[in-house]
Amino acid sequence: MTLQQTEFFILMGAVLALLLWGRLRYDLVAAGGLFLAVVLGLVPEEKAFAGFSHPAVLIVALVLIASRALENSGVLALVANVLTRENRPVQLHIAVIGGIGGALSAVINNVAALALLMPLDVQTARKAGRSPGLTLMPLAFATILGGLITLIGTPPNIIASAYREKALGAPYQMFDFAPVGLVVALAGLAYVALIGWRLIPKAQAEPVAAEREEEFLAELIVSEGSPAIGMIVAELDEEAEKADVVILGLIRERERLPGRSRFARIQKDDVLIVEGSSDAISSFIKSLALQQAPEEAEEDKDAKDDTPQDSSPGDETPAKKPSNPGGSSSPTIMEAVVRANARLAWQSASSFRLRSRFGVTLLGISHQGRTFREKLGSRILEPGDVLLLAGRHTALVDAADWLGALPINESNITPFTFWRIVTAFGFFAAAIIVTGLGLLSFATAIAIAVAGYAAAGLVSAREFYNQIEWPIIVMLACLLPLGTAFEELGGTTVIANLVLMLTKGLPAAVTLIVFMIAVMSLSDVLNNMATMVMAGPLAIAIAVELGVNPDAFLMAAAVAASTAFLTPIGHKNNTLIMGPGGYAFGDYWRMGLPLEIVVLAVGVPAILFFWPL
Repeated sequence: MTLQQTEFFILMGAVLALLLWGRLRYDLVAAGGLFLAVVLGLVPEEKAFAGFSHPAVLIVALVLIASRALENSGVLALVANVLTRENRPVQLHIAVIGGIGGALSAVINNVAALALLMPLDVQTARKAGRSPGLTLMPLAFATILGGLITLIGTPPNIIASAYREKALGAPYQMFDFAPVGLVVALAGLAYVALIGWRLIPKAQAEPVAAEREEEFLAELIVSEGSPAIGMIVAELDEEAEKADVVILGLIRERERLPGRSRFARIQKDDVLIVEGSSDAISSFIKSLALQQAPEEAEEDKDAKDDTPQDSSPGDETPAKKPSNPGGSSSPTIMEAVVRANARLAWQSASSFRLRSRFGVTLLGISHQGRTFREKLGSRILEPGDVLLLAGRHTALVDAADWLGALPINESNITPFTFWRIVTAFGFFAAAIIVTGLGLLSFATAIAIAVAGYAAAGLVSAREFYNQIEWPIIVMLACLLPLGTAFEELGGTTVIANLVLMLTKGLPAAVTLIVFMIAVMSLSDVLNNMATMVMAGPLAIAIAVELGVNPDAFLMAAAVAASTAFLTPIGHKNNTLIMGPGGYAFGDYWRMGLPLEIVVLAVGVPAILFFWPL
């Protein structure tokens, strides 16, 4: 090896070691490695920031925004709620929710797909009387597998496409990954549904005492356009049962109707009184397009004085009123615990005028797991009380921080409306169609779609930037120039020759298998994008040395980089389920190792069939 190659291998070894160590932020590690490479002359200064203009970086950022728009449309949660049932056998439940997760992961970020379905899976498990640990790992693995199907399903596919364009002159199209990805995803889903869940350790599989969910009493306005208008209260029982809430009564013109008003016909601006958990109330709001009723005390005060005061009981610091209360992010409800030193402790809720200050409504209060019948605004709040707040996400965060309350759970309550669904999928479908016809590159098409989402209000201005995971973007933008330098300095040739030496005299298919095993092993302990940045040039170099089709090795690299099932750190989805599923570090390989073998067993033949050597 030359001196520059030696220096580069030492530098990359240090970068990878620090990424594996995990004590430092991975974006800082990648940036530090890039800057050191520039100082050492391994990366030309004029190319140091080329990664930030790379199409792969742009697409990863835009796909994250598009994922939020699709989620905000409400259709994803609607489909998931319709297709899941707690009385299904475990195998069928995993097949259904895993299939939904895999399908969603093909078109939205797989972390977003899991985040959308995980609360639903946990809720279904509780209703069925089984441990969430039985189904959360299969669900997480299914969402990872679903990302293999399309160009935008997982970042390694986008990176593989960029390397193909550089090496062969043309990128992969949206569904070029589908033949291999579908085979692998379906085989993997069949394994996790029929066999995999049985390998989960007994400690996680056995039913556990259900955690107590906070119950809230909430008042919900029947807004114009709600399907509840004209119905009798008793006719809402089916929707209430689906959402797991109890309808306790009806308020009309600020007067509560006698009893539970079972046979009262619902009118516009009536207020339904319901009881349930935050997730249940959220589901009920979405299903009937309800609004949150403001606290009566605050309404009266706001009517008398449109200009809120800057002080409140127990407040020594002026309140910070936002210029646009509530912001423009998605409607959300939040659970927040009153801290012992919170400014609202031992005060009434109405005295803080949350609507005028932040555009936030107090929906309910839970005191030691018990609800109460007194008016919310007059209730004296105590440390440990759990508040159910409604408003825009950004306003809720500001309000909770100012009040000294600790947020513990959030649920999106965007109602299902036809135009939002049509708009969300219309822009996305148009981006795919124009890309498939070769009229625009996918980066340009998805950028136009995202602009459309913003114009239609499906993604707020704040969400537009907050939804992008900037540490990932910075890491990828810094690693790409290092990957280019790795190739230009001959590093890929050195490693390719080592792989070829180990498989000398064996068929190219064997080399492909060895290469996939190496990449899968690296992906189990390293970020999948970092793995693909290293594996992409190596795949092309090995294919060139063997004189075979580079597409076969690029596809192998993309599949292997995305199938990390042995550890909780191999993929974000594995990490997300660790706490809710009660998994230990060593639990993953029990189900994950056979799954990786399944991926190899079906993936290699599929690659050789659809992308012949």
